[in-house]
Amino acid sequence: MRVDGVVVGRGDADVPDAARVTLGAPAPSFPSALRLVHEDDDLLVVEKPPGLLTIGTTRERERTLYRLLFDYVRATPHRRASPAAAARTATRLFIVHRLDRETSGLLVFAKSAAVKRALQAQFAARAVERGYVAVVEGRVRDDAGTLRDRIVEDPTTLRVRTGRGGREAVTEYRVRERRARSTVLELRLRTGRRGQIRAQLAALGHPIVGDRAFGATTDPVRRVCLHAAVLGFTDARGRAQRFTSAPPTSWGASIGPPKPPDARRVPGNP
Repeated sequence: MRVDGVVVGRGDADVPDAARVTLGAPAPSFPSALRLVHEDDDLLVVEKPPGLLTIGTTRERERTLYRLLFDYVRATPHRRASPAAAARTATRLFIVHRLDRETSGLLVFAKSAAVKRALQAQFAARAVERGYVAVVEGRVRDDAGTLRDRIVEDPTTLRVRTGRGGREAVTEYRVRERRARSTVLELRLRTGRRGQIRAQLAALGHPIVGDRAFGATTDPVRRVCLHAAVLGFTDARGRAQRFTSAPPTSWGASIGPPKPPDARRVPGNP
């Protein structure tokens, strides 16, 4: 029992008339390394910080976004809206998509296999809106454009690059701000190849600031300046959902999340 937030172990303890009494275990706190954007019985939308893997690898299994969220979901079944929802989500968490370790921003996780399949079907159909903000080296000449390349993945190192024989990658970009030695870009994915934004911008001659793996020579904020700023999809109940996340303030106060797309256009692809 807690009285005004303080644990009380004795049943004969005096309780003031206006005190707030809480029975049962306190709700577990959300992982401090993350920001909770949205949660319901079907899914979680969170903001991942840079430097954190989405899911484990052979070298790193414990400190991952999935592990942090799995522990949180496992500990919170009693907070669900109904007994059926609690039974369904007590220890279940499913990865829908990923972000590179170096990239920050929005990710959605499903709490059931059915919701996972429904969301991934939207990704496959290119019906999910995914918008990014990046700061790239140099001044990009054109105000807007479309990058069309083939993305090749090295089977040994898993490094990606543009080249012949790979899978098609399409990214639209628009200049948000030109600075003395860099450019702020708004990007929308039309395909969902791993690492496509980083590889395509490097091939354009404008690697992302801090992305030394793709040829960047500057790293003023000690991270890759790529942020997943917009995520839009249809949820399990048929409702259109759209979430936004502003890039870190260290990139400059003038940078905000991308603006909503023109209503006449098809939503961005994964």
